[in-house]
Amino acid sequence: MVGFAAIWAKKVWSICSRPPSTPRCLLEIARHKAVSAAKRAGIGLKQTFAKEGKELRRRAGGYAHAKQFRRLKRVVKRQRTILGIAMREVQRKNERPDFAPDHPKAASDLMMWLERAERIRTQQRNDKNKLYALHAPEVECIGKGKARKPYDGHILSAALEQVTNLTQDLPVKLKHIVVDLGFRGVDADNPDKQIIHRGRFKSLNPQQKGWLRRRQAVEPAIGHLKSDHRMDRCWLQGAVGDALHAVSCAAGYNLRWLLRAIAGADDRSRVCV
Repeated sequence: MVGFAAIWAKKVWSICSRPPSTPRCLLEIARHKAVSAAKRAGIGLKQTFAKEGKELRRRAGGYAHAKQFRRLKRVVKRQRTILGIAMREVQRKNERPDFAPDHPKAASDLMMWLERAERIRTQQRNDKNKLYALHAPEVECIGKGKARKPYDGHILSAALEQVTNLTQDLPVKLKHIVVDLGFRGVDADNPDKQIIHRGRFKSLNPQQKGWLRRRQAVEPAIGHLKSDHRMDRCWLQGAVGDALHAVSCAAGYNLRWLLRAIAGADDRSRVCV
């Protein structure tokens, strides 16, 4: 059951994470944030590209939907250009000796948004530690490790480390891990654990086969959490907000399960009477 808890914890965390924005959206959001922060700091810009930026974002969405990637590439290039123009003008006026911001917090916010906008403007497709959300830099993109989803795939060791930390005060030692086929090939990273998945079904004993069938009960539980307990979207800010959202949804799931069990017990007692 500890192995189930490890995979369950990672699945819940990946569900709670906010969906990352596409580059064409991030470029326009970065331009808007930088321009708005400059206005709050008291910097007047010669040109904000508000109308052109909105039109470029609309065109980029249409080209991406129609899979017209050459046109999309030209639009994204123009988005990077106008973002760079706006950022350089803000930086020039911010570095003037006679410039005095209206409020100290406005100046710090301006530098923060400029730094994030520069990351968005310069990052490429295959870069590491990319920025996926301007308002939440801690957001990561997690995939299954498959060819069509080549992101951070084999996260079993990290999940096992988390389970070890949670059960360090209990007399429990993790030996058997029941996973899906996405975790094939991780035996070398976990030499003291037995990895059980469907690809080894013929070599498993009856007890292990039962564990494998029992693992399938996790999937409908995740579906109920998303549809009935608001796990489908996290509205809390930051990594702490993601963790609190996961705990709150799990608590609601457990409370509803207990209420159903109590109601069932009351019905049986009435029948017996």
